[in-house]
Amino acid sequence: MKKMLFFATIFVVLAFSISMAQADKTYKIGVLAKNGPEKALRMWKATGEYLTSKINGMSFEIVPLKFTEVNQAIKSKKVDFFLVNSSMFVTAKVKYGASAIATMINSRQGKPLKSFGGVVITNANNQKVNQIGDLKGKSFMAVAKSSFGGWQMAYKELLEAGINPEVDFKKLEFGGKHDDVVYAVMNGTVEAGTVRTDTLERLVTENAIDINKLKILNAKSHSNFPFKCSTPLYPEWPLAKVSGTPNNVVTAVVSALKAVKPADDAAKSAKVLGWVDALDYTPVEKLQKALKVGAFSSAGS
Repeated sequence: MKKMLFFATIFVVLAFSISMAQADKTYKIGVLAKNGPEKALRMWKATGEYLTSKINGMSFEIVPLKFTEVNQAIKSKKVDFFLVNSSMFVTAKVKYGASAIATMINSRQGKPLKSFGGVVITNANNQKVNQIGDLKGKSFMAVAKSSFGGWQMAYKELLEAGINPEVDFKKLEFGGKHDDVVYAVMNGTVEAGTVRTDTLERLVTENAIDINKLKILNAKSHSNFPFKCSTPLYPEWPLAKVSGTPNNVVTAVVSALKAVKPADDAAKSAKVLGWVDALDYTPVEKLQKALKVGAFSSAGS
């Protein structure tokens, strides 16, 4: 009996110690800084502060990550959680055992959106490019090879239209930022380009572009989706955990995120309406397999 009490006491002390260790830790949330680290911090710092205020004894720090920094941060577990595009998440899931724990509800034009797409554009004055098949032999700019909405979605549409970007474009460039791709198309630096949906409409609201000076290629219409689009829709960005992040911490984070209200600073700063349980990212995995990119790249990237 004394031995049982002894081991029970040891178990309680150990559990308490583990709990205290978790409480003392600052949990890092890596965020893909698709438009630069400063903007990423402006958007997501309030979410870290929100989680810190809602989960007793734990603190959360936002860590902006460049496209080229994401995989290494996840692989080496320099972050405990991460928020990246849907394709980068699938790569992390397949290669590093990551798991999606929640999906953002985007807020665009007052609508709650759990999915997004890509849009292919050219200058409205470009009479030589009127449909996606006209892009053979033309110069083209995307955001980054790992950009889901800013390259991979359009890449799939191009292949299905009989265009192999690696051999059929006069020049293929990657601009690094969605906005820069739009400007490059508008000023004639390249003949066409692709960005994620909502980029054009956001730039319009910022009085940065006149959307009438752009032409949408391969235009598609989706029910209850308000943006110009050239591709099918795929689930929005997930918040994911790296393998080894404690389950009790994950549970607390998910519970707190699902309680986010549109009026909270965490929602307004990030331009989201809230969070839901993680959606099914199988369609994204199928796209990667079809394109042989991400986790299924022959180069292993």
